[in-house]
Amino acid sequence: MDKLDAMNAFAKVVAHGSYAEAGRALGLTRSAVSKAVMELEQLLGARLLDRTTRRVSPTEAGLSYYERCLEILAQVEETELQVSRLHDEPKGVLKINAPMSFGMLYLGDAVAAFMADYPDLKIELMLTDRFIDPVEEGVDVTIRIADLADSSLIARKLASTRRVLVASPAYVARFGSPTKPDDLADHRWLAYGATTTLQRWTFARDDGATTSIALKTALCSNNGNVLRAAALAGRGIAELPTFLVGCDIAEGRLQVLLPDVSGGVFGIYALYTPNRYLAAKTRVLIDFLAARFGSDPEWERFDRQSRAARI
Repeated sequence: MDKLDAMNAFAKVVAHGSYAEAGRALGLTRSAVSKAVMELEQLLGARLLDRTTRRVSPTEAGLSYYERCLEILAQVEETELQVSRLHDEPKGVLKINAPMSFGMLYLGDAVAAFMADYPDLKIELMLTDRFIDPVEEGVDVTIRIADLADSSLIARKLASTRRVLVASPAYVARFGSPTKPDDLADHRWLAYGATTTLQRWTFARDDGATTSIALKTALCSNNGNVLRAAALAGRGIAELPTFLVGCDIAEGRLQVLLPDVSGGVFGIYALYTPNRYLAAKTRVLIDFLAARFGSDPEWERFDRQSRAARI
């Protein structure tokens, strides 16, 4: 195995923590991957990996070498892309990860439109609410909706979404509409989380201070679609992102409660690993999604429509 292939094998072992998994990713046997790493260690005169019966992890020297390998392999890939004119015609496999609800509602149509523009690209779209390690999972672009913590990943903002309090007209007709945040304590709450106990709603007041209110939770779930379904059925009040309920609000299936109370604004980001040379397939996808969603995403248009109706 030549040095470049050996470096790639070593990088896969570090990313997957296993010779066998690295072999499967590369289409090689475990012994071939192990031999490649041993040859690198002999060439460098340093131990790159600590081996146990359960997992393989890089030594200090191995971690430094791994980071350089990623840079070199990325530069090689970019050079090959340039030679193949992939900047003009992106090809290959593009792996995307996104949250379940957002992916089902918006990425399906977006990816279908993207494929029409780039027919030579093959797409792997994986939907999960679990935050993954894109290096370990081999993902090119990860879509996330959150206040981003410090990360080694590069983030590009695609659009924004807000959290709003919603309930069905039937629920409001039966139980009334809260006129101030404290009224929520007397209502049935549909909560995002793993337990119905000790649920609180935190909101920002006009002076910028935050306050939390204890709630009577009727249902909790870790999936926004479940809470949306319960709200549509008149089972309670939920705080949900506008990308999930914007159409329901616009068409009158749900109505916004306490619209002047801020539930928070979150960015929708495309995350990717830092490389000096951004792969063309990654660049064109991010550019496409930013243009499609942009500064006026469709899930926020209900608010403009409701203001126009009031005028």
